[in-house]
Amino acid sequence: MTTMLVVGFYLLTPYFTPFLPEKRIQIFFFFLGILGALLFWRAIYITLITTPRFYKHVLLVGEPKHIDEIVSSFKAVDPNYNIVGFINCEPNTTDLPKLIPAYKPAELNSLIAKEDVSEIIVATYDSELITADLYQELMNLLHRGFPIKEYTQAFEDMTYRIPVHYLGKDFYKYFPFNSNNHNKLYLLQRWLFDMVFAIFCSLLGVLVIPFVLIGNLFGNRGPLFYSQKRVGEHGKLFSIIKFRTMVVDAEKNGAVWASKNDARITAFGRFLRQSRIDEIPQCINVLKGEMSLIGPRPERPEFVKELAEVIPFYEARHMVKPGITGWAQVKARYGASVSDSLIKLQYDLFYIKRRSFFLDLNVVVKTISTVIFFRGQ
Repeated sequence: MTTMLVVGFYLLTPYFTPFLPEKRIQIFFFFLGILGALLFWRAIYITLITTPRFYKHVLLVGEPKHIDEIVSSFKAVDPNYNIVGFINCEPNTTDLPKLIPAYKPAELNSLIAKEDVSEIIVATYDSELITADLYQELMNLLHRGFPIKEYTQAFEDMTYRIPVHYLGKDFYKYFPFNSNNHNKLYLLQRWLFDMVFAIFCSLLGVLVIPFVLIGNLFGNRGPLFYSQKRVGEHGKLFSIIKFRTMVVDAEKNGAVWASKNDARITAFGRFLRQSRIDEIPQCINVLKGEMSLIGPRPERPEFVKELAEVIPFYEARHMVKPGITGWAQVKARYGASVSDSLIKLQYDLFYIKRRSFFLDLNVVVKTISTVIFFRGQ
């Protein structure tokens, strides 16, 4: 199919081929050339890149309780991340994981040689479970230059999110976050960018309001704007402003999670969401200093209270100003449940921890792509 599209596009585009080949056999040879090159590249890719001998062979060290969950999360991110087994730090337990085999601490060095292990991941809630002998063996490997990582750091590097569900009393490793949260030059750059964006967005809003007003008159039939209480920086409440996309009295029976294909969203409202036009009035919140262009999306206080009770460190996302767009918005699916909120929180905390000019630029580029291809929700 790819070869046919390439050949057809080339032959049927006058700019590239002002004159068609004189003989039909030339078109056939051209087709075979493209097909052959494509098959050759795929053969190289399968042989040299996806072959098992190029997998990264990893050994886990930890207790059995969360091993299956850890293996599944790594496999979902990188199928070539081959976890060969784990060193069981709880030898007396009978509840062993199903996805990978368990080994005794004494088998550490022989297993590294046998499985050609290239990295060790230490994944344990209780460091006291690592015996003195096992600790000494790990230190010897470390002194020889063998890569040994802590699970949460490896997870963060691979997935670009922080595994808050795995953090225990060692949360101080992640709080406070990076120095850019107090870097005056970076914060000034963000403020200037927010102000320029908000002014440009306000001018754009003046231009689109007549069209939105007409669409709202026929498609939404009700107020043009809607305001809703959200939780901002340091837990302070503010009123977010948006173009209305749902039917009037969409929540007359109380706060309800919004879903991807929510029946309460009108046809015109769906267009506003997919194009992100409904977000334009939030430039007023940016000008007032309540929001920024980039940051965690502000959540409703009803949901914040619910989520903070079941998700650890959820309120940590209020350390910075909420944003119109954010790392979680461009990396995760629409948040319509507690489990979705957990994933988005992991991305939000990763952004807060590592935010920088280049990460902000990454978010902006991905957001522009979402707007252009109407992937907004």
